[in-house]
Amino acid sequence: MEEHHSAYCVGEAEETVKELRTLLERAGIVLPTLRLDPGSLAREAPCPLVELGRCSVETARRLTAVLR
Repeated sequence: MEEHHSAYCVGEAEETVKELRTLLERAGIVLPTLRLDPGSLAREAPCPLVELGRCSVETARRLTAVLR
């Protein structure tokens, strides 16, 4: 049961990252290192974390403007 739950959580996290990447790209924002955190997937029962990564100041400004 726990394996099924873990696989579901990872799959859901992958879909979330994919959707976030798509929506950010539509807004003209690219976060090159947007991904699932590999360390959070290495556990026996993975609990995925999303790594937003680093970006330029210009990208951070665009992201701030979109969030406003």
